[in-house]
Amino acid sequence: MLLKHVVRTVPEFAHLKPARILVVAGEARRASRATVKPLLFTGGRRTDPGGRKKPVVKIQGKRVLYAITLRPLFFRKSTVRARIATILHELFHISHAFDGTLDHRRRHAESGEQFEKAFRPIERRYWRSIPAEVVAPFAFDGEVRVLQWLERPESWLPGERASIRHLYTEKQLFEGIVRMKTPRTRARVVLPPAPSIH
Repeated sequence: MLLKHVVRTVPEFAHLKPARILVVAGEARRASRATVKPLLFTGGRRTDPGGRKKPVVKIQGKRVLYAITLRPLFFRKSTVRARIATILHELFHISHAFDGTLDHRRRHAESGEQFEKAFRPIERRYWRSIPAEVVAPFAFDGEVRVLQWLERPESWLPGERASIRHLYTEKQLFEGIVRMKTPRTRARVVLPPAPSIH
């Protein structure tokens, strides 16, 4: 619901196609709350000049171009607003061409403080107008259902070896239960048990 609403209402994200973005829960990675993984090489190619090849991820028959992984700190150490801002933050890394790559101008290593200067006004504007039904799943305190990998795709394939999977679909995913802990605030929304985060 969040991705679809953002695409409809925020001009800076109008180029995104929610059906081509997969959101999953994953393992901890230092102090990261989430990461976005591009599923194609520069120029929207599956194979790079060195011969490395990206695995193909297809959900409901559509090629997925990006995978956003929500990490434990997203569920355990974030406020409602911080969770939504985290997802917007990852979306902001995506190339405007939406070709399975990230915008090199929006990589932290290259843009530094400029990334936050560009992103924060967008986040503040969206937060002021976001409807309650979009906020609600991120305000839940309890167990939630989130997609997780049974078998996670590699970042790239070293060759055409038969032992390495080249195609990932719904068969390599499952809906797992994650405990989400939300700080109590006056605006916190209470929902029925185990909503889905998407």
